[in-house]
Amino acid sequence: MTKELVAPTILIRRMQPSEYAWALALNNSEVPHVSASADYKFPRFIESAAWAPVAVRDNKPVGFAVLFLAGSTYESENYRWVAARYSRFLYLDRIVIEPAHRGKGIGAAMYEQAIEFGRRRAPILTCEVNEDPPNPDSMRFHEKLGFRELGKQKTEGGKKSVVILGLDLNAPG
Repeated sequence: MTKELVAPTILIRRMQPSEYAWALALNNSEVPHVSASADYKFPRFIESAAWAPVAVRDNKPVGFAVLFLAGSTYESENYRWVAARYSRFLYLDRIVIEPAHRGKGIGAAMYEQAIEFGRRRAPILTCEVNEDPPNPDSMRFHEKLGFRELGKQKTEGGKKSVVILGLDLNAPG
């Protein structure tokens, strides 16, 4: 799936293996907003996803996302929470944008593509946002897109609290 969005210089496409090291470094620089990943696990994590898009601006990757469909063997506590309640869904595990490229429509473009990808495959797009430690910018972003709260849970042995969000992909929009 390749499609230009927002501006001619943003391209959303599947992540290439040559970009795994860049994505891993970006991912781990954004902890605690996303979970850390070990070097040896990251390629398998990306390859097991239903879709792992990367946003490219001026021929340089600047952000990525990782999405899983229902039925995956993914072991995330938050994915399992959703899987216990929904038989068909698309789960957005993470989206990470390089700090210098935030606020430029890249996250919105990636969500637009995730929604398009999901509409052909599931009735709901789910994700989570940290409540503790708080991530108010992410919560505002998701609310603006129309996500609603599905529930809450504590993760990582009680160290984190997250809000599970869902977006109805069958709603007109």
